[in-house]
Amino acid sequence: MTETEVTAIIPVFNDRRSLEIAIPVSIKILAEITPSFEILVAEDGSSDGSAELVTEYSGKDPRIRLLHSDERQGRGRALNRAIREARGSIVCYYDVDLATDMYHLLELVDSVRKGYDISTGSRLMPESDIVRTGGRDFASRTYNFLVRAMLGSRVFDHQCGFKAFNREQILAILPAIKDNHWFWDTEILVRAQKQGCRVREFPVHWRAGKGTTVRIKDIFAMGSAIMRLWWQIHVSED
Repeated sequence: MTETEVTAIIPVFNDRRSLEIAIPVSIKILAEITPSFEILVAEDGSSDGSAELVTEYSGKDPRIRLLHSDERQGRGRALNRAIREARGSIVCYYDVDLATDMYHLLELVDSVRKGYDISTGSRLMPESDIVRTGGRDFASRTYNFLVRAMLGSRVFDHQCGFKAFNREQILAILPAIKDNHWFWDTEILVRAQKQGCRVREFPVHWRAGKGTTVRIKDIFAMGSAIMRLWWQIHVSED
């Protein structure tokens, strides 16, 4: 049996329409990158037929696998599970709406091939090409500035849903991750850097998906999550 080089994880919650595009696009792009890949759809308690769609695909193509949960786990817990279940030595994930141009997938994977433990796309580097609302852009830049200032990260964009990992290296970090939801992306980058992992960040072409407005409670949640991780790292885990 040929060893799998790349596992591409697609986190999904009621995203059947986006999956109908994401799966065939993923197959095409991944086949150009490596002859040995799998697509692992981390379907998190969907009720819109997402799981059934993936099952149809997997019946025709064994490289497509479904990780189903009857109840909503949260993005972070779903990604933890998928990384542990992955067969590839390189594990990547990206948002099902393909907000980040899939042209960048080769660079994402190649960065890990060349020795980086983590590679991540960035919407906030000077060369990045992004389109999003002004309010969301301001909130994102403020959030990432605070992560850098308070948590000592050297990354500019922690929440871009376009990352790849050396699976062996990242498995050792997963037990320390406490967040089960959206903050998972930030926490894994912060903890990985503190453990000496090599991280490569590069600019991407990115377009905001639908339904990405920022609410006041989201801003408070961002600040609270940063403070919670600061406390965990500097106080409770000492």
